[in-house]
Amino acid sequence: MNEQSSANCCGYQNMFFFYSKYLQIIMSEAKETIQRLVREKAILKQDVYANTLTIFEELKVVLAEVVAEIKADFGDLDKRVEFYYRDRGDFQAEIKIAGDVLVFYMHTNVFQFDKSNSVWRTSYLKENDDNAYVGIINVYNFLADSFKYQRVSDVGYLIARLFVNRERHFLVQGKRQLGYLYNDFVNATLDKAAIKSIVESTILYTLDFDLYTPPYENMQQVTVEEIQSVTNSTSLATGKRMGFRFGLEDGGM
Repeated sequence: MNEQSSANCCGYQNMFFFYSKYLQIIMSEAKETIQRLVREKAILKQDVYANTLTIFEELKVVLAEVVAEIKADFGDLDKRVEFYYRDRGDFQAEIKIAGDVLVFYMHTNVFQFDKSNSVWRTSYLKENDDNAYVGIINVYNFLADSFKYQRVSDVGYLIARLFVNRERHFLVQGKRQLGYLYNDFVNATLDKAAIKSIVESTILYTLDFDLYTPPYENMQQVTVEEIQSVTNSTSLATGKRMGFRFGLEDGGM
């Protein structure tokens, strides 16, 4: 091997040595970063999830109490008007108020507020962005007859969703009064009184959210399959705003 070849060989060996050391440093930093993120994010999300689950159990208690109060106040005025509360498992509960069913559903994942959300401009999040991680409880409104007659094609509407973080700070996104009564995320904390107020507000909105007749032109045609389904199981799709642009009708979320 001549001197030039020997020099080139030594040069490659040195480059490989430094590259290997550099790669080891990078991999070490990556492992440290992964461990840090797992410790910080995973534990934080578990805390938010556990907190949301606890709040959902509290919500179930309030739902049962509110329905019992409404039923007691209504008394024997009309036997045809029904009220109930049903526990549907760890993540779902429902109440029936007259002709409506409200389904409360807790999402099992934890989310972070979108960066465009105004809460990011508050000192509460600027000082600690961990406060931006929230659990979500969705509230859907269905017609009671959709369940009674097993009309599986009927639609329900998301009328509100409750966001709550690890410190029980909360806000509600929703229709009409639900969209502006509970939006002080920085200062509002979720206790039993606040939960009851939210439940009563969803009921008030639901009772004021009437079933409209769909536009005539949207109902002119029906398939043989659909009319046979109606005959067999009363399953022609129905909803409070079938044929209407619900999201724009009274203010989208």
